Order: sequence, then C-alpha cells, then structure tokens
Amino acid sequence: MATPYKTICIGAGPAGLTAAYLLAQAKQSVLVLEKDPVYVGGISRTEQYKGYLCDIGGHRFFSKSQEVEALWNEILGDDFLERPRKSRIFYNQKFFNYPLGAWDALTKLGFIESALCMLSYFKAYAFPLKHPKNFQEWVANQFGYRLFSIFFKTYTEKVWGMACTEISADWAAQRIKGLSLGKAILNALLPRKKAAGGDKLIKTLIDKFRYPKRGPGMMWETATAKMQAYGGSIHMDETVTACHFDGKLWQVTTTGPTGEQRYQAEHVISSMPLSALVKNITPAAAPDVMEAACSLKYRDFLIVSLIVRDKDRFDDNWIYIHDPSVKVGRIQNFKSWSPYMVPDPANNCFGMEYFCFDSDGLWHMSDAELIQLATRELVQLNLAVAEDVIDGFVVRQPKAYPVYDATYKDHIDTIRKALQEHFPTLHPVGRNGMHRYNNQDHSMMTAMLTVKNILAGHTLFNTWHVNEDAEYHEEIKPDDAPAGRQMPMKAGA
Repeated sequence: MATPYKTICIGAGPAGLTAAYLLAQAKQSVLVLEKDPVYVGGISRTEQYKGYLCDIGGHRFFSKSQEVEALWNEILGDDFLERPRKSRIFYNQKFFNYPLGAWDALTKLGFIESALCMLSYFKAYAFPLKHPKNFQEWVANQFGYRLFSIFFKTYTEKVWGMACTEISADWAAQRIKGLSLGKAILNALLPRKKAAGGDKLIKTLIDKFRYPKRGPGMMWETATAKMQAYGGSIHMDETVTACHFDGKLWQVTTTGPTGEQRYQAEHVISSMPLSALVKNITPAAAPDVMEAACSLKYRDFLIVSLIVRDKDRFDDNWIYIHDPSVKVGRIQNFKSWSPYMVPDPANNCFGMEYFCFDSDGLWHMSDAELIQLATRELVQLNLAVAEDVIDGFVVRQPKAYPVYDATYKDHIDTIRKALQEHFPTLHPVGRNGMHRYNNQDHSMMTAMLTVKNILAGHTLFNTWHVNEDAEYHEEIKPDDAPAGRQMPMKAGA
C-alpha cells in the first residue's frame, strides 16, 4: 500500500526544499525524495572534507525579488555574512576586472590591441546584427568581435564544450544582458552618476552580496530542519524510478538501501532533470515528446578543491581563466567567500573548476589524477607553488548545466505542452526540472509560485515565465525598490 501525501517533491535542491518548506508551513502533508545519501541543497549544497567546506560553483545570495530575500531571512536569520564582490578575468598573465572596465581592459591590452578592439567595437556599434542567433553574434554585437574573442570565447567554450556559434543567443541574453563596452566606458567616465531627481546612485552591477557563514548548504540544511518541524518529511538516499498517474493520483516509486518503496500523492513537484522525468512517467509520453526529452543535453562539472598555504595570491571571490593552455575554467577562493569555510587561518582552499561531459576522459580520471592536474595548472598559472599545495579533494556534479543549443527551445516547448495537457498535477521546477539556466533565486521562485497554484487549487501563475524575460540577474535599476512580497521576475499567468 502506497503511503499517501498531498504533495511529493522530487529533489532536495533550492526549488524542491522551498516548495516543501512552504507547503509544510501551510499545514500540507509533503514528502521530499532525495537521491543523495548525505547532502541536501542539490547544486547549492556545501560539501566537507577535513573541516574544509566546498561550495559547488559559488552561490551568491542576491535577488531582485523581495519575496525571495524575505524567505532567505526567514529561514537563516542572522547567519548571513555581507561580502564584497570581486571577480576578475585572468588572461595573458594579467588580471582584468570583471565585469569589464573600459580603461582597465584597454590599458592592460596595450595600445595596438586596444585600438583594434575599439575599431572592432565601433564597427559592431555602427553595423550590428539585427537578430543575433547565437552566443558569438550576441556578444560581438555588444563588445565587438575582437573583445569577444579575447574575453568570452575561450571561457565560454570551456564551459559548454561546443563552439560559441552553436550556443543559443538566449543564454547570452539571460546571463549578460545590459552589459556592453559602451556602458563600461560611460561607467568609467561617470562612476558616480546619480539618478535624476534623487540621491540614489545608479549601479550597473551589484558590488556586494550575502552569503551563509558556512556556505549555501547551511541555508538548505536549516530549511530541511524547519520543514520537518512544520510536519514535512524527507527521505534521503532514495532515487525515483517511476511516476505513474492514474488520472487522479500519482504513485511514485523509488529504490534505495531498503529496496523499492512506493508513495502516493495528489501533486508531484519535480526538480529532477526534465529528460529523466519524461522517461519515468507512465502512461508513456508520445514518441515526439520522448524524442524531445532524449535530445536535451547537459554539461557536467567537477571541482578540485586544493588546500594551500595562504600566501595572499589573490583576494577575489573567483577568477575566470581565459588561458587555452589549461583546462581549468574558473577558480573559487573559498576563504574570500567566508572565513568560516577554512578551519585553519594559515591555509586557504581554492576550488579549481572543470567543465566536461560524463563521457569525457576528464570525468573518469581518478581523484588523485585530478588533484595532480589541478595542482600542475595552478602552478602553471603562477597562482601558487607546488610546495604550498597540502591536500585536495574532488566533487563531481552531473548535469550541472542545461545546454542551450540551437534546438533546445523547440524540445522544451514540445515537452511542456504535453505535460500540461496530460498531467495537470505535475509541476516541473528549478534549473534541471525546467531545463533552464536559472539562478538559485529563479529556481526558488518557480517553486514559490507552484505552491501558490497548489494552495489555490488552480493556476494563478505560469511558472514557465519565470526568468523568461532574460533580464540580467545582477543589474540594478533606480526604480528597483523593495515592496513587500512582490515578484519582479515576470511570472504572471
């Protein structure tokens, strides 16, 4: 006999736990099913090794949604630190500010290269492509092709494992909208320009953010405990293998250490990869829907955390590595995120980030081989000496990034329409659940709106519209004023 619940949440990441927390708070019976045996938080978890804490990619706590900010405050309270944001690009053995500062970039490139970059920018400004179709065209429109090739091409192709011409322009618009060389120049000339009629400074990007003392996992561990205190349940180390819908109720089947389990619910909120969800549902999807699910692609990620003697090599939160001679794409400085992440103040912990597919040789290297690779590349970049590397550990994250290729949007539309037509009480949420490159706050918002729909008994909000406007997630405008529990992420029905 299946155990009955009002709602089952598949996945204990930010989306799944946000939904479960709010449902439990509303006195709804809710169960979270998480395949990880130890950690909650999904890609926002914090892993531990000998007291050293590792964030899976770096997760800032900043949102334009006051509703999300209020929920973070409600869950974690005073356990936030306010941290200065500092990130740079490492190119040609030099550090360049990121976001790009016009004078910083152009002076460090040298006179001739700077002149060529400016000519390239003016050409793009005068003759822009009206409808850029891919990442390369979109960014070249904003910065000119020459700056694109220096500051975007290498890193982007490391992340995605594909040419920039094969990546949808949607990704660029979603992640870096509002930035251009022209804006960088104006910001350099008028860094303290004020809003008309007021004293508020105009900021193009955030210069500080909040961060839990012991990493983002602290947020989701606390959310889990509070969800349970409200009466919700969570089962760790259970992998969902089937979701059967009989027209009224769902029966969810899992496997784990105790064997096969079955649970029953009126609603299913799913943050598992959309492709896997479609394959697990019965009645089975139509052939075209199944084909669309099988066509969705994901980029995998691993982080090699090196424990090093702290020599103050750099104080950035993270740096982007635009050097094609090394495989590492980005380096996290966990001590700059929070001093609580590093138990010994004489040491530091650098997270060397590598992007790959699970079919690549890199993914299948042993931990020892990866630590050797990361150490060698850190030394090659002149960011440490080999003798300062004390220890290391590896964390692998499958399906870290949903790929925005030329056909992904058509596949998503096919799947979304089929799910909405045949499974009205199935609710995809979050980054992988919707195959959308959401930030943590966008993922949470999809869950928050889903809960409102469930509690209302009908659809108030179309969750597929969250983040669809592709508004740059860190851009602040003078009229972005806090106003209660509002939703500025374009989530109307």
